[in-house]
Amino acid sequence: MTTRFWTIPVCAALFAAAACSPPATTEAPAPAGDSAVPPALAAPETAAEAAPTELPAAPPTATVPPRPPAPRLARRPPAPPQPVVHDVTVASGTELPLELLTALSSETATVESEVRARLKQAVTVDGDVVIPNGATLIGSVTEAERSGRVQGRARLAMRFTDVTFSGERHRIDTAPLSFEAEGTKKQDATKVGAGAGIGAVIGGILGGGKGAAQGAAIGGAAGGGAVLATRGKEVELASGSALTAVLASPLTLTIDD
Repeated sequence: MTTRFWTIPVCAALFAAAACSPPATTEAPAPAGDSAVPPALAAPETAAEAAPTELPAAPPTATVPPRPPAPRLARRPPAPPQPVVHDVTVASGTELPLELLTALSSETATVESEVRARLKQAVTVDGDVVIPNGATLIGSVTEAERSGRVQGRARLAMRFTDVTFSGERHRIDTAPLSFEAEGTKKQDATKVGAGAGIGAVIGGILGGGKGAAQGAAIGGAAGGGAVLATRGKEVELASGSALTAVLASPLTLTIDD
């Protein structure tokens, strides 16, 4: 009776311990050639395997200096509009009224001496002013001959080859302007007649009629000698003299519209 009561508590304790402990599991060993755990999940066996794999360091980046700012280009002002021009031709034979600026004399002038004159009236073609009033014409003496003692009148000639205005010089061709001194035949005859008359008077006083004839011949000879000793008139052109030149060939100039 006593033994039965002792075994009951012992059996109860054993059943309680068995109920509380987890059931034992029996696992079959993994085959040697095949691992049950994937390699990625397998625990590393060494410290080298446990260390993370280091990636190669990136090469250093070269430092690029900042680019200097581009220079600012200066703005060029817009080009001015080109003037519209056209050519105008002055026909040959056109008269040019001039005022002489260079005093000339056949007694002192020499060939190729410069001559200047001023245009007194503008030259126009179809309403366009080709040569303005006041333009200067430049030329030279082409002939200069003094008056002769016995015969021959003084002569003077000139022509113009250039015209200047607005700071520009243009070629021009005019016909020669010729001048000749006045004749002195009447004056010479008067001088000879006066000498003959004076000689006749003196001869008549000294020797009658025959003396008068001889005196007239002597007086006439004396009068002729005076003519031979005296030159004729010279060509004299004072500054301010009015002249008219004529174009010998056409003149073409470029003018603005």
